[in-house]
Amino acid sequence: MTILGIETSCDDTATAIVRDGRDVLASVSTNQDAFHAKYGGIVPEIASRQHVALLSAAVDDALGRAEIALRDLDAIAVTRGPGLIGSLVVGVAAAKALAFALNKPLYAINHLHGHIFAAFLDRDHEPPYPFLALLVSGGHSQLVDVRSATSMHVIGRTRDDAAGEAYDKTARLLGLPYPGGPRLDALARGGNPKAHAFPRHRPDIGTLDLSFSGLKTSVRYFLESDEGKRANPADVAASFQAAVIDVLMARVDSAFARGEYRALVVSGGVAANSELQSRVRAWSAARNVPAFIPPPKYCTDNAAMIAAAAYHQRPIARVDPLTLSADPNLPFEPAA
Repeated sequence: MTILGIETSCDDTATAIVRDGRDVLASVSTNQDAFHAKYGGIVPEIASRQHVALLSAAVDDALGRAEIALRDLDAIAVTRGPGLIGSLVVGVAAAKALAFALNKPLYAINHLHGHIFAAFLDRDHEPPYPFLALLVSGGHSQLVDVRSATSMHVIGRTRDDAAGEAYDKTARLLGLPYPGGPRLDALARGGNPKAHAFPRHRPDIGTLDLSFSGLKTSVRYFLESDEGKRANPADVAASFQAAVIDVLMARVDSAFARGEYRALVVSGGVAANSELQSRVRAWSAARNVPAFIPPPKYCTDNAAMIAAAAYHQRPIARVDPLTLSADPNLPFEPAA
């Protein structure tokens, strides 16, 4: 089954052709960093206008790279939400038009489910159910109990800032340019993660929820202090990063202590972080539990993960192209 995926939930205009939920025949993604950098963050109106300008060419590019014609597609898949409403509308409208014109099935996909299925791409072996998914990105930090492709439930979530958001805000405090997360990761490689004792916060004892706003505030107060003004930025970055990853891995340990899982999946933009990947691999070896992390190109927003999710969630994801609407607040729990 060959599916065209379309992803426009935020500021990446992405298309992909994926066969049988695993084999990526083509994946195209154009980021808009150059348009948003001077504002220090994403401007929704600019993002949606760029999607309008780029999406048709991105579809043509993916088809050309895959050497496949529109008529030979078996289905269209699109991100319905959550995300920026203006951006989502562009992708949904394009997908509806293609599905209607070609008389092909249309699948509406939750963006966060897509991140989980990114771990299925370009692999000989898929994560075995049930597994725990640690989903960490700029807008979301969640622990998900994944029983099957169509049965998954959030068991821990951020109470405030997502991990990626904390990275970007801390990078700004350190004077790093947008997007800050990858640059903070690079800076941290030259620092001492034990140089500064930043807090590892748990909202409530016993919960699997996450909180990073206190950590971000602690870094800000430290940098405003006399000691902080003299501190090595690389040490600050490394110490901040160690605190984030300690919290994430502690929640993973707690989740595995409570439930029986056959694997760990780590996905989302922060999953591309080099230190987090190193810690996950060490955890996997020590626990003798397989860990699945998508290649970096599939950690960030992409359309291949949307096509993969559509293939695996076919029983619940098919929709009528005439009635589908974008939903910026789409709930995580799959519809029965």
